[in-house]
Amino acid sequence: MNSFDHHFLPVGSVGKLSAGWWGVLALIVTEGALFGYLLFVYFYLAAQTDEQWPPEGLPSLIVPTINTVILLVSSAFVWASERCIRLRQIRWSIGIMTLAIIFGICFVMIQLMEWGNKIYGLTSNLYGSLYFTITGFHLCHVIVGIVVLMLLLIWLSLGYFDDKRHAAVTIGGVYWHFVDAVWLFVFTTLYLSPYL
Repeated sequence: MNSFDHHFLPVGSVGKLSAGWWGVLALIVTEGALFGYLLFVYFYLAAQTDEQWPPEGLPSLIVPTINTVILLVSSAFVWASERCIRLRQIRWSIGIMTLAIIFGICFVMIQLMEWGNKIYGLTSNLYGSLYFTITGFHLCHVIVGIVVLMLLLIWLSLGYFDDKRHAAVTIGGVYWHFVDAVWLFVFTTLYLSPYL
């Protein structure tokens, strides 16, 4: 039996979306707009500058492609964890959510390693400013997402969620999927578009 009685947990209004849904949707719209502006600025300035773009020449695709796969696999694990909750397989859900977090942490470590290998910095040139600003904002969102997933894992381990009560996992998952979707746009812009 769980360490606390589920009857004392808030259930929200029956038949209505929780405030968390509206909050995450508002967050996605505003943060999506932020990344849209940043990527627009990148393309606009790339078209206007006389500098070599990027300054190191065409970017290597190996590390960012690995990082993209890692983030997509992590997203699949978050989805699978929620699915396991719906199927009443809580132990599987806990294990899978743990894997999602580990993959998210791997993404952060690889991104930091890639930053350290760049020949330019945040203030070196226009490209460097844009590169570190865009990837830095994304990295902040990934770190926030990892914290959210860790909180969900703790609550999951404490027995807070079951097949009827798991909206927080769904909402946290939507945020994580958003972060992954944004990375696909960042990856396409920073790493693939120079080849076009």
